[in-house]
Amino acid sequence: MAAAIVDSLAWIVGILAAVVLRFEFEPSVRGWIATLVLALIAAGLQVVVGYFLAFYRGRFTYGSFEEVRTLGLAVTAQAFVLAIIVMTVGPIVNIPRGTVILAFPFVLLLMFGVRYLARLLIERNRKPGDAAEPALIIGAGYLGDTLLHNITTDPTSPIRAVGILDDDPAKKNLRLRGVPVIGRTSQIAAAAERTGATTAVIAIGRADSSLLRRLTDAAASAGLTVSVTPTLSNLVSGEESAADVRDISIEDLIGRHPVDTNVELIAGYVTGRRVLITGAGGSIGSELCRQLAKYGPSELIMLDRDETGLQLAQLGTSGHGLLDTKDVVLADIREGETLNEIFASRRPEVVFHAAALKHLPMLEQYPDEAWKTNVLGTLNVLQAARSVGVDTFVNISTDKAANPTSVLGHSKRVAEKLTAWAGEQTGMRYLSVRFGNVIGSRGSMLPTFKALIEAGGPLTVTHPDVTRYFMTIPEACQLVIQAGGIGRTGEVLILDMGEPVSILEVAKRMIAMSGKNIEIVFTGLRHGEKLHEVLVGNREDLERPFHPKVSHTTADPISPERLDKAGWEARMVSEPRNNDTAIIQPLRLSNTESPK
Repeated sequence: MAAAIVDSLAWIVGILAAVVLRFEFEPSVRGWIATLVLALIAAGLQVVVGYFLAFYRGRFTYGSFEEVRTLGLAVTAQAFVLAIIVMTVGPIVNIPRGTVILAFPFVLLLMFGVRYLARLLIERNRKPGDAAEPALIIGAGYLGDTLLHNITTDPTSPIRAVGILDDDPAKKNLRLRGVPVIGRTSQIAAAAERTGATTAVIAIGRADSSLLRRLTDAAASAGLTVSVTPTLSNLVSGEESAADVRDISIEDLIGRHPVDTNVELIAGYVTGRRVLITGAGGSIGSELCRQLAKYGPSELIMLDRDETGLQLAQLGTSGHGLLDTKDVVLADIREGETLNEIFASRRPEVVFHAAALKHLPMLEQYPDEAWKTNVLGTLNVLQAARSVGVDTFVNISTDKAANPTSVLGHSKRVAEKLTAWAGEQTGMRYLSVRFGNVIGSRGSMLPTFKALIEAGGPLTVTHPDVTRYFMTIPEACQLVIQAGGIGRTGEVLILDMGEPVSILEVAKRMIAMSGKNIEIVFTGLRHGEKLHEVLVGNREDLERPFHPKVSHTTADPISPERLDKAGWEARMVSEPRNNDTAIIQPLRLSNTESPK
């Protein structure tokens, strides 16, 4: 109601001011009654129009840009109508014909001005109090601006922005939401001292792990705690909002690789088609299911022998884990006849083969299991896919298949060759995708390290110089799905994993972040392990014809008739399995030491 009164008064004041100006502050008494009637008519018309457009019934937030824009159009239309009327009958009733035209800018100025002042007052009352931690915002782009909007309009925000750091010279004197850019990212320590900041929030949506490590180390050296905003991909997908600021994690520091995906290309081979995922209950398989579901396949078939894993996969795609629908299939890829029956009845058109045994030390003890699942199981899936005319088959491989030295590596290398053979036989897109360690997958390094730290240690590392490639599960799956759209028959697509990461550095960072005194014990490389993994074999040539983060090479096809388990086992025995097995004395790292 108050808004309607303010807008009505704006018309009255505007029309009276227009008449006063028209007569150069010496208006005659003649025509005042008609002028007042015009002002009252304009005020009444504003209330009617306002209620019709719901200005005064909660359609818009008071003072919002949407309200101001719509209000401006409504007032312009109203002024146009009134101006025509006054020009027609004005001389008859002694109203100057230009009254409404002169009044129009006054009316808008008053309406907009009141709203602007109201918005300033509201936002000032919504700002975080002095109890909120003073924070430096690193990044003055879209994400930083969105974050500042959330902070400055939320009185319960645990942080309040005291300055922005950005390396773009064009933003040197910029102020976002009233917060100034006070320097570059290389000046974190100086900015913290000047502003009294106690925390730093990294708001760079496309920051890779190396940039995050640099900024985190600089902030930690300045005595700041570090938080991070979600990635742009998570913001776009709606999974997180810019307000979802969280403490930076070890996953951010070693595996946050921005990914550009061609949605149209993916949709072209997934949307409206029947898609089957083996190993759907695993870490990679379940994330693949979740991401593929977004592209609208006509049917998403999740196959695994782990019923609990299938339930989690169904929760991620359907929002329930009832396990009573046809989207979940309980089966073992070792059973070829069962697979043939499933493929014949469901007739998938696209297959992602993620089912595999992956734990290297375990397979070193039980190489027969690797042969049965990773080799013969893959062959069973390939044969079933061929029998129903699957036209896109993506085999999930590993970096250990490049110059293999372990049972796992050799078994996955054979799986790549079998996939290339199936592609050669069908002429369809049967290809493999190879990448390194996936952060957070079941039984992987990071969950193991976290469990050891929570238990008080010691934390075991095989060798002080060992390095590995890392990628988060969502990032790996994004590129796997992308690869399915650009891969060609018989190819091995190798995902860009960035720079290899020192496992010792990861261990030190995790200990430092925990605040505990944890002992690091070096155990020596296990049988079949490499000191440094590689993504590309010695005899493999690479090209990047389609995507900057996906390299292409080819695998030598091998037909099922040429499979020789005895020769496979003999080759593993005869080849060197690792390059260092020394046991090294324990090293203690206190929580006051910083990782190098």
